Amino acid sequence: MRIFLVGFMGAGKSVIGRRLAKSLDLSFYDLDEEIESRYKMSVSSIFQKYDEACFRKLETTVLESFSEKDKFVLSCGGGTPCFGNNMELMNSLGTTIYIKVQTEELSSRISASYHKRPLTEGKSDAELADYVAATLKAREPFYAKSKITVDATGTDKDALTEKIVANLQQFNGQQTAIL
Repeated sequence: MRIFLVGFMGAGKSVIGRRLAKSLDLSFYDLDEEIESRYKMSVSSIFQKYDEACFRKLETTVLESFSEKDKFVLSCGGGTPCFGNNMELMNSLGTTIYIKVQTEELSSRISASYHKRPLTEGKSDAELADYVAATLKAREPFYAKSKITVDATGTDKDALTEKIVANLQQFNGQQTAIL
């Protein structure tokens, strides 16, 4: 079983991914951590030293390497599905799950996060809210290609993980929404 978690930054993909992997007895990977490990640079450093286009190429290369693995949950970066043929690749390799969270909650989570992100660093709360709304709107068509969509707005992480596990067992390969 190969599971790819997609969604906007701050949606909880890594937290849910770790819990999901444990529940399903699968390995857990975070795509950003895999990039950092392979290239010996932080994501922020890659953005600063090079640019986003360079980062996206590295991201795709590391994502493609997962075609050689099995039995995992991979938490992808917020932009991963939106570049190249990444979304099509993930759908061909396994089950994609969109962790969907509403704009206001995403902005609040990102603002409160101790982990600063290259694309939002230095933005005021108002600028951040505008950025999240505009970027989420642009990315939503890519996220919507996921095989499963989970509305995680205001949802407890444990309950959400349990719901995903239960619904995965019933998943028949067709696009579906877990409410």
